Amino acid sequence: MGRKSISAGHFSPSSRRLSGFRFGPFLCRFLTRFFIGPVTLIASSAAHAQSGALDSGDTAWLLTSTALVLMMTLPGLALFYAGIVRSKNVLSVFMQCFSISALVSVLWLVAGYSLSFTDGAGLNAFVGGLSKVFLAGVGRASMEGSSPETVFVMFQLTFAIITPALIVGAFAERMRFSAMLLFMGLWMFVVYFPICHQVWGGGWLSDLGFLDFAGGAVVHITAGVAAIVAALVMGPRSGFQKTAMRPNNLTLTVAGAGMLWVGWFGFNGGSALAAGGDAGMAVLVTHISAATAALTWMAVEWVRGGKPGVLGLVTGMVAGLATITPAAGFVGPVGAFLIGLSAGVVCFFATVFLKHVLHIDDSLDVFPVHGLGGILGLILCAIFMSPFWGGAGYAEGSDMAGQFLVQVIGVLATALWTAVATFILLKLINLFVPLRADRDGELLGLDLSHHGERGYNL
Repeated sequence: MGRKSISAGHFSPSSRRLSGFRFGPFLCRFLTRFFIGPVTLIASSAAHAQSGALDSGDTAWLLTSTALVLMMTLPGLALFYAGIVRSKNVLSVFMQCFSISALVSVLWLVAGYSLSFTDGAGLNAFVGGLSKVFLAGVGRASMEGSSPETVFVMFQLTFAIITPALIVGAFAERMRFSAMLLFMGLWMFVVYFPICHQVWGGGWLSDLGFLDFAGGAVVHITAGVAAIVAALVMGPRSGFQKTAMRPNNLTLTVAGAGMLWVGWFGFNGGSALAAGGDAGMAVLVTHISAATAALTWMAVEWVRGGKPGVLGLVTGMVAGLATITPAAGFVGPVGAFLIGLSAGVVCFFATVFLKHVLHIDDSLDVFPVHGLGGILGLILCAIFMSPFWGGAGYAEGSDMAGQFLVQVIGVLATALWTAVATFILLKLINLFVPLRADRDGELLGLDLSHHGERGYNL
């Protein structure tokens, strides 16, 4: 049933390695007093390692899934996005995805994991605590279920990495790099870590019975809603709907899409946290939904436009993957087929409506594909998890109507929290660092104006 809250109490790491430094005794004493000391003090309040039995099969599957999910961002998502933007901005997209990966990794070490997966005492309904800052107590002997906690920490980090990287698609080709870094860093603390705790870390949505197997709310709604808020706050790109903004290299996009499809098996299958029947079903339904949505999107586009497009095919695939994500551990093959069919139709027309009716420049369609896909998957999960559709069935004392209501509450709460927090953050940051590149820099392209490099030397 996806992730579970980690109980308190793990092995306290030793600081004995510090004595091996060769920078002089003064530096050793300084670091011990002001850095290692406080962290060790926090860790010492925890008990010793949990007595869970290590399962090498579960551990191997989770390690494999971790690599697959990281591949989804680097290079999968980076390639997917970079091929769709114009050639003068291709490097900026790679730069944003890579820098976000590094930034989030450090924030996860410092406090992100602790705020997401530890007991938050009086605030536990909304956010975790600080008992595991700098991964205090996470050592070789600490366990989470049947795998080492270190593996769980890294697996969860890959989800934290890809979520803000998805948002990049909304403001591609026009956001300042410095503003992007500041926004993403603060957004993780204000949105991602609290929502992750509320859904997966023992917060109020978890207690309510809200079901999100692999990130429909935690990843896709937060990224999608933040994306459309950012697009509205920043406004459209210069020349939006007036000049052609054709993809610079769809070959890159298709290559990235293939990596996303394969990587998603780790995204959803790994969320079972064990190599068993739940993981097997999650991988199967993930593939079915992706394939169905890809064909559906292509067919709708073919009927409307007269030709089947490769960009439509791979975008439909991503929509199917995003939509099945929250339901992957609860539905069966028939449910996955119907979810993929719904994703292909709903996400396609939402994309058209957003761009051509509302004229919102969500550059790479983050909200209609990921945000709306996550919402759709969370709602449909309550229906297709029924045994009638081959699903896993409802928890004792629950039924379709009750679970449907819980899912709606979770969707609304996640979307509202994300929208308000993102709007406030963007407005505050703009007071100190302009969000948008200046007009000359935007026309020249962010590759040259922000990074002094070219993606293509033609």
